[in-house]
Amino acid sequence: MNNFEYHNPTRIVFGRGVIERLSGLIPAEKKVLMTYGGGSIKRNGVYDQVMKALAGRQVLEFGQIPPNPHYEHLMEAVKLVKREQVGFLLAVGGGSVADGTKFIAAAARYEGADPWDILAKGAEVASAVPMGVVLTLPATGAESNGGAVISRHSTQEKLVFSSDHCFPRFAILDPEVTFSLPDKQVRNGIVDAYVHVMEQYATYPVNAALQDRQAEGILLALIEEGPKTLRNPKDYDSRANLVWCATQALNGLIGVGVPQDWATHYIGHELTAFYGLDHAETLAIVLPALLRNQKARKRAKLLQYARRVWGVTDADEDAAIERGIACTAEFFESLGMPTKLAAYGVSPEEAAKRVSERFAQRGTKLGEYGDIGAEQAAQILRTC
Repeated sequence: MNNFEYHNPTRIVFGRGVIERLSGLIPAEKKVLMTYGGGSIKRNGVYDQVMKALAGRQVLEFGQIPPNPHYEHLMEAVKLVKREQVGFLLAVGGGSVADGTKFIAAAARYEGADPWDILAKGAEVASAVPMGVVLTLPATGAESNGGAVISRHSTQEKLVFSSDHCFPRFAILDPEVTFSLPDKQVRNGIVDAYVHVMEQYATYPVNAALQDRQAEGILLALIEEGPKTLRNPKDYDSRANLVWCATQALNGLIGVGVPQDWATHYIGHELTAFYGLDHAETLAIVLPALLRNQKARKRAKLLQYARRVWGVTDADEDAAIERGIACTAEFFESLGMPTKLAAYGVSPEEAAKRVSERFAQRGTKLGEYGDIGAEQAAQILRTC
């Protein structure tokens, strides 16, 4: 196991009715900007719960943050934060709202010429407006980490940044507020959380026995509880397990001291940028193809994955590995999640060309070995 430091300052408040505890988590003197998405929080009662909990506070609103939040829209919120001297940001929504709010928090304190440099050039985030999250969609784990993914429509880019300053101060997780989510969003959340785990697990062994077992536990729980949630959306127990799995999948704990991949995510980001596919949709397409492409490099962990997670007993190791990858794709498909680009009318050859050209321009190298570049990305996408 490699050397590591682990720091996660996010306070988790979990369970039924916990939104009412919000007032005690935000300093009373702070002016609050509440951010949210398309307005579902006003239809499902979450907005009313939040406003009741913040009664008597100065609360401003910034809505319409879309899936794959984009820079141009978020910069309007940055102007609002500066103009109104907002002291606390409250993201009420899923991962996209949380991600967008992290960028607002960082950009509002950024002293450089162009906040896009935080993403495009890795400019330092020296400070950020404090923020918290009321989660309404379990998927990305954004409620308990310092990373965010932001798109820019004008350049068809989707880029990542991370800063310790952007960890939410708290995350309120009430599984009941997710009961009204459409099946598609639940499906996306299951796949997103699953692939988050795989990016940290399916690499190469470093004798991290606990992290491996923790990762396998999350995967097994998602395999068991995800379909239950889709079959019975108001089953509190399965929904609570799903919410907790999604948080644990990307709060940093299972990734400490182990190599990490993330090539599936970065290739997927380009598919979203070029074709507008949902983030989780791209992950379901890319992961099985990438695992097959990288079988030789990931052999030991893929065999372990097949045996421990999918219970594959084939004596032939190559057959066992292939069966484990096939089980992964079959699981995604069983959730109603396609695993081929053709399902979305996208040509694999065209996608391979566009993504590989962009990777070549940037000199992109991905994966736990840093050797998945333009050519390998094209190979992977041609098999999607």
